[in-house]
Amino acid sequence: MDHFLYRDGELYAEDVPLAEIAAQVGTPFYVYSHATLTRHFTLFDEALSGMDHLVCYAMKAASNQAILKIMAGLGAGMDVVSGGEYRRAVAAGVPGDKIVFSGVGKTREEMTLALTHGVRQFNLESEPEMEVLNEVALSLGVVAPVTVRVNPDVDAKTHAKIATGKSENKFGIPIARAREVYARIAQLPGLKAVGIDVHIGSQLTDLEPYRLAFTKVAELTDSLRADGHDIIRLDLGGGLGIPYERGNAAPPLPVEYGALVKEVLGDKGVEIEIEPGRLIAGNAGLMVSKVIYVKKGEGRDFLIIDGAMNDLVRPAMYDAHHDIVPVKEATPGVEQQPYDVVGPVCETGDTFAKGRSLAPLVAGDLVAFRSAGAYGAVMASEYNTRPLIPEVLVKGDQFEVIRARPSFEEIINRDTIPEWV
Repeated sequence: MDHFLYRDGELYAEDVPLAEIAAQVGTPFYVYSHATLTRHFTLFDEALSGMDHLVCYAMKAASNQAILKIMAGLGAGMDVVSGGEYRRAVAAGVPGDKIVFSGVGKTREEMTLALTHGVRQFNLESEPEMEVLNEVALSLGVVAPVTVRVNPDVDAKTHAKIATGKSENKFGIPIARAREVYARIAQLPGLKAVGIDVHIGSQLTDLEPYRLAFTKVAELTDSLRADGHDIIRLDLGGGLGIPYERGNAAPPLPVEYGALVKEVLGDKGVEIEIEPGRLIAGNAGLMVSKVIYVKKGEGRDFLIIDGAMNDLVRPAMYDAHHDIVPVKEATPGVEQQPYDVVGPVCETGDTFAKGRSLAPLVAGDLVAFRSAGAYGAVMASEYNTRPLIPEVLVKGDQFEVIRARPSFEEIINRDTIPEWV
C-alpha cells in the first residue's frame, strides 16, 4: 500500500496534487510520502514483535537526511556500506550503537571513523578485512564488535546483478569455512565475535530461499556456540521484494517474513537484526516527469520525457519495470496505445519501457513512475550535465524540497582549470 492515489481525476501524494508540486519545483523530481515510509517501517517492526530485534534501515536504498530522520524517529538503526553513509546516519541523529557497518571493501579510514565515533558491529566480508580491522582496533585501543557474513550458497531467484548469496558472488565467506574463520577471530585481541550475518540478495519474491539460508544459519549458531563463541545476535540482511508491476502476484508480506524468522530462529535466544531498504522506501516514492515530445517512429510511437536514465537508472541497468501512470487520470474507457517511453540522453539505453500501453498523451502532460523511492535518487548522476533532480517530501497537505536542483553554474564551478591549460 502507498499514499499516491487519484482524486477527482488528479494523482495526489497524500493530500498534495502532484501537478501543484510540478508547478512550483519543475520536472523531473522525486516525491516521497511520509505516511508510506512510516507505515512500511512499522510493518517490519511489528512483524518481529515478541522477539528481541532491531530494524536497521538499509540506507543505500534512499539516504536523504529527511528520510533518515524519519527512520531514526521511529527507532530504526541504520545499515551503512561506506564512510559517507556512516556520516549521513550520524548527521541524522542515529547513535553509533545503532549503526551496522556492512560492505565488501571497508577501508582503514572508514574503520577508524566508525570505531572512533561508535558502531554496533562490523559485518566482516573477508579474512583480509578481518586482519586489517584487528590492526586498526588495536591501534585505537578498542575492541571491535564483529559478525562474519557467511555465504550460504542459496539461490535467491532474483536478478543476477542483485543476487548476493551464491558461491560465485563476491560477498561473504563460504559457510563451510565459518568455524575456521571464527576460530581465527578468537585469536585476534582487537575483535570480538558477537553474531552471524547473512544476506542472500535483493527483490526476493519467495520465502523459500530465506528458509534455506536461515536454517543454515541456525545450524551454524549451534556449531559456533559449541566451539565456545558467544553468539548473541543474528543479522539476517534484507532483500524482501516489492510489487513493481501492478497486477502481478504480490511478494510475501513483512508479517509472513517475520513468522518465518520466528519459526526457524525463534528458539536460539538471540537478538534479530534485519536490514530492509527497498520495501520501506520503494513504494514510498515516485519520479514525476513531463512529456517533451510525442514522436512518430517506424512502426512505433516514442514518448520522449524530460526524465532520463541519469535520473532513474534501474531500467537501463537491470531491465527493471516501473509502472508509468498519467498524473491526470485517463478518461474511463479511452483506448490505450503502445509507446516506447524514452529520455533525452544520447544513449539507446535511455529507455524506460518498450511498447507500454498508455492512454494517449501529448507534450506537456505529466507522468509518474511508481515504486521509484528506492535506488532512484541515490543512484542518479549528472551525465550529459543534467542537474540532479529535486527530492520532495510530503506529509499530509504539506510538501517541501529536501534536496534542491543545483544550478548549471554550481555544476560547472565544481571544475578547476589548471593554470597551465
